[in-house]
Amino acid sequence: MPEHKQEQRRTPPTGWAAQAGVFLAVAFVAAGMCGAVQPATGIPPEVVQLTQLGPAAAVAAAALLWPGRIRDRLTGTLPGRTRTRTHTRTGAHPRRAAALLLTPALIVALCACGGLLASGSLPVTSPRALAHPLALVVTAQLIGACAEEIGWRCYLQPLLRTRFGPITASATVGLLWGLWHVPVFTQAPAHAAGFLLATTSMSVILGLALDGVRSNRLLLAGGFHTLINLGMLYVTDETAARTAPMLFLGAAALLAALPWIATARRGAHAAPDTITVATAPDVR
Repeated sequence: MPEHKQEQRRTPPTGWAAQAGVFLAVAFVAAGMCGAVQPATGIPPEVVQLTQLGPAAAVAAAALLWPGRIRDRLTGTLPGRTRTRTHTRTGAHPRRAAALLLTPALIVALCACGGLLASGSLPVTSPRALAHPLALVVTAQLIGACAEEIGWRCYLQPLLRTRFGPITASATVGLLWGLWHVPVFTQAPAHAAGFLLATTSMSVILGLALDGVRSNRLLLAGGFHTLINLGMLYVTDETAARTAPMLFLGAAALLAALPWIATARRGAHAAPDTITVATAPDVR
């Protein structure tokens, strides 16, 4: 097949839409079921929320329905080396990976500054204040974050990248990710708006940082997600049902996303994303 035709291949509309629809349906239903049984398990939500298993269950459902596509769809999720026609991609550039994992610190710091300016105090929670060891909380948070990210950033993001550009795909995943947090919408509208702004902005950061990366995507996305959750748990009070902290989180995430967007626009004429090519169907 000529090279120019290969780069233009795309997943048929019915294919990607069906896969995305099934993923979202299972993710929402499975998360609701896990949340309903959590009180009976005795697992404290500050350690891990069982709803985070929903996206992983959705990936498992997709693997059962489309076993021939799941390997391509999850390309780069785990460590490994993948050789393309022209070069080998082993993962994110070390600087990009470091920037991604430092971005949560920037977001949490901006939130803290907002809290200090608004109230004059910073609601830091000591790890000793919780009834569970810090190591247990960190480990459980990482497991829960990876259970989410294998669905959002390792499955749905590459799926939408076969149809849309990186910013559009990332923002769409972020909006869906935010809507998936159904209990947030029992709060004030401004609270929900701040949360959606935060998830969309953070998803853009993750999507742009991982675009074209074909190794360790799950660990990088899960690490980012874990650091955000830990910052919300120990440094700020965005987990509280109050509007101002959530608005600070949304604004901080948006500010942190702007440099990533600017960098992506400067490189807009780079080669097509390798995951787009790898996951596109063969044309016979």
